[in-house]
Parts: sequence; C-alpha cells; structure tokens
Amino acid sequence: MKRMLGYLIAILIIYASLLVLLRIFENRMIFYPNIPGRLSGDWHPRGMPVEDVWLRTSDSVKLHAWWIAAPDAAFTFVNFHGNAANIANRADIYLVLRSVPANVLAVEYRGYGKSEGKPDEQGIYLDAQAAYEFLVKERGIAPGRIISIGQSLGTAVATDLASTREVAALVLEAPFASTASIARRVFPFLPGAGRVAKSKFETGKKLASLHVPVLVFHCKDDPVIPFAAGEEVFQMAREPKTFVPISGFCHEEAALLAPDVYLAKLREFLAALPTK
Repeated sequence: MKRMLGYLIAILIIYASLLVLLRIFENRMIFYPNIPGRLSGDWHPRGMPVEDVWLRTSDSVKLHAWWIAAPDAAFTFVNFHGNAANIANRADIYLVLRSVPANVLAVEYRGYGKSEGKPDEQGIYLDAQAAYEFLVKERGIAPGRIISIGQSLGTAVATDLASTREVAALVLEAPFASTASIARRVFPFLPGAGRVAKSKFETGKKLASLHVPVLVFHCKDDPVIPFAAGEEVFQMAREPKTFVPISGFCHEEAALLAPDVYLAKLREFLAALPTK
C-alpha cells in the first residue's frame, strides 16, 4: 500500500508539473510568428494592389496591415490569419477573397511580421478592434459592409470582433469552440489542461449570443483542427448559418484547395445578406 501510495503521489506531482509548464509556456505553444520566419514570404505579390498601412491599437501598439482594394467591391473583408507565419505567406488567399470582388484588410497581429509588441489573447482582440476602427474611420466603410473573417486561430479573433462591433457577417475557416475543447482533443492524457490555460478563446459561447449570418468552412481532412471541431462550432452558432465541408487535406487553405467551391459558396452567402 505504501508503494502504491508513493506511485500515486509521484503521478500527481508529474501531472501537476505538466499543467504548470503548460501555463508557463502557453503563449509559445499558441503563437508561432517565427515559423517559417517572421519576415518570410512575398511582401510585394504580383497581381495584387497591396497598400501598406499602419494601425495604432488602444494600448498603443503599432501594427502593420495590407489594404487590398478591389474595383466594384460591395463588401470589405477584415481578415485574421492562423497562429503561424504572417500576411505575406497568405497573399494567394487574399487574392481569392479580392476576386469576389471585395476589398481586403489583412491584419498582422502584434509580434507578427512587421507589427510591434508580443501576442496574447486580449492583445490580438485589441488588434482586431484597431483594424475595424481603421476601416470605419479612415476608409469610410459602413459597418454593414464589413465581413469579419478568420482562419484557425483567427476564427477566435474574427468572432470576438463580431461580438463587440457591428459587422454584416462572420466567416470562419477551421474554427474551434474554445481552448478547452482543443486541449481535450490534443492533450487527452492531461484532463484539465484547458482549465488552467489563461487563454480561453471562447468562440462557441460568443457565437451563441451573436445575431449575424455565419458561414463556416472546414476541410474534412484537417491535420490541425479536426473536422468535428468545426461541426461543433457550427452547432453552437445561431441561424442563419451555413456549413461548407471541403474535401481533401488542408487546414486554412480551403480557398486554394477548392477555389471554385469556396468562391461559389462565399458569393452565395454574401448575396443573401440584407442590404444596409
């Protein structure tokens, strides 16, 4: 019995230590601005009229973003990318969004690319709000013409923006309901990992209180965020909502893997939005 008790105590100590380590290195496990490199990618993509713009957040962080105008654009996408790399690595995705046609504001989080600061959950929400203020105040875009869109980690940012600011609609690609929901899938051997995390990313709860149209894309063979996670998020959203499964192996590249399907569904979704 003493030996069994000793084993149990040792296991509990190891378990508690792992949870502490997860909390200490949490931001490093969530944000990857240096993969493959902080300034990697094409910063002058051909065929796209990129305008470098600089934003200032409410907590005085200077951010870099791309303003990509499109002729005859009825809507403007404010786009929030995933947790690795930068906007330059995603130029092809913005080109697809622009072809809707729509304007695109590609936002670079704090600590990513050419933006200042260090990323954390509340900080990147402030980054999104700064982007929104830029669109409304500097570019004169009506809130009813703004589409909040995000991929992977960016779905949490896009949803938070839609919960705090007026937007026309919300588009999510490879979403997840919360940090806890992903932790249960990624760390099933560490029950409680999601509870100790400081970053909550409560997308599901925020969706439940939103009253804007929601469009969800998710690749069936997503190697990062399981397809079932996207289905879970969709179930938590209010109507009107649309779910688009994308056949194939991809994470936040549905627009590149299946551009015809992606654009057709996106245009159909936008056409059904009320005119404001």
